[in-house]
Amino acid sequence: MSDQGDHLSDKGGERLSRRRLLAGGAIAGAGAAAAVTVDLSASGATLSQQDEELNGEATIPFHGPHQAGIEMVPQAHQNLVALQLREEVTKDDLVRLLRILTDDAARMTQGIYALADSEPEFASTPARLTVTIGFGPAVVRLVRGEVAVPTWLEPLPPFTIDRLEPEWNDGDLLLQIASDDPITLAHSTRMLLKDSRTFATVKWQQTGFRNAHGSLAPGMSMRNLLGQIDGTVNPAPGSDEFANTVWSDHDWLAGGTTMVVRRIEMLLDKWDRLDRSGREASVGRRMDNGAPLTGELEHDEPDFEATTPVGFPVIAEFAHVRRARHNGEEKIFRRGYNYDLGGSGTQVSDAGLVFTSFQADLYAQFLPIQQRLAALDLLNEWIVPIGSAVFAIPPGTSPGGFIGETLFS
Repeated sequence: MSDQGDHLSDKGGERLSRRRLLAGGAIAGAGAAAAVTVDLSASGATLSQQDEELNGEATIPFHGPHQAGIEMVPQAHQNLVALQLREEVTKDDLVRLLRILTDDAARMTQGIYALADSEPEFASTPARLTVTIGFGPAVVRLVRGEVAVPTWLEPLPPFTIDRLEPEWNDGDLLLQIASDDPITLAHSTRMLLKDSRTFATVKWQQTGFRNAHGSLAPGMSMRNLLGQIDGTVNPAPGSDEFANTVWSDHDWLAGGTTMVVRRIEMLLDKWDRLDRSGREASVGRRMDNGAPLTGELEHDEPDFEATTPVGFPVIAEFAHVRRARHNGEEKIFRRGYNYDLGGSGTQVSDAGLVFTSFQADLYAQFLPIQQRLAALDLLNEWIVPIGSAVFAIPPGTSPGGFIGETLFS
């Protein structure tokens, strides 16, 4: 394995130097960047995202107008990693870091091992691996100055239900890494953190899981650890509704989006004491198939006017499904991953949901929904937000470019 140190070859035999990349001089221009970048989106046939057979060679194209990892059927496993830039990092250093992250992410997502990977065998099973990069306010401040930081990129306003713990909040750079294979996910995360360690430290990492790939029929929603069907009301990837909901058209963020990360602890030991009818009433949906209490199937429209024989609403005024309902404008694309840290002492469960949402306009779309939920949602008795962060997700890039380059324009 002597050829896997500073100089590596990709599947096509091209020899590349990590030392030259880190030096910075060799990558200052777009031409040099193109010399070390291959058109990875064409490195193999992309398999259907809803293919029922788990295939370790399945890939999602990396290059394009939008970053990968958003408009797609979610993978089974995800790591969210927030990085904090070192104080001495300069604008030029940030460009170097983003070029390195982009190059290695583009390779690994297509089944090609990253530069300086001493375990290249892991690259052969990408299993729909995607890497998505986000920016906190510190990145915008470093590149464009304080006045350029948008107000929506600052921490969310405080909510009365929040019990935020500092170790889960904010961040300068976000890496969203997801795959159907947890081994691929672990190795890819390690490689990207090795890329970053000269420039940044890890602020927090949140690992989550959904139903195993292939365990549900295509299109079925996952269950969260409360036992509920989760994510029923979502715009469909590839639709006009999705594009209008998610993609921004503003300045350097055009083709990108805004992302909210909320770590939500579930009080499962307390939830265990609630009977099934109480659980369904708090949410406004049936536990067995996620149908609204006024319907039969998961995607039936809730009837908020329906009443019981004695005149009470079938779906309670403060049920979660009613409070989370949008008015046609307040749409978001939500995605959740379960986490479970196990019990401790007399506590059986330490578990919850790593909730993320993507929207073009955070203030107009996400915030009104969250304010209603915080004001009065029956489910708040059993869930507690303990982490919160906001990131700008820049658009995608073409071969030879790097994620975030529009910010530097």
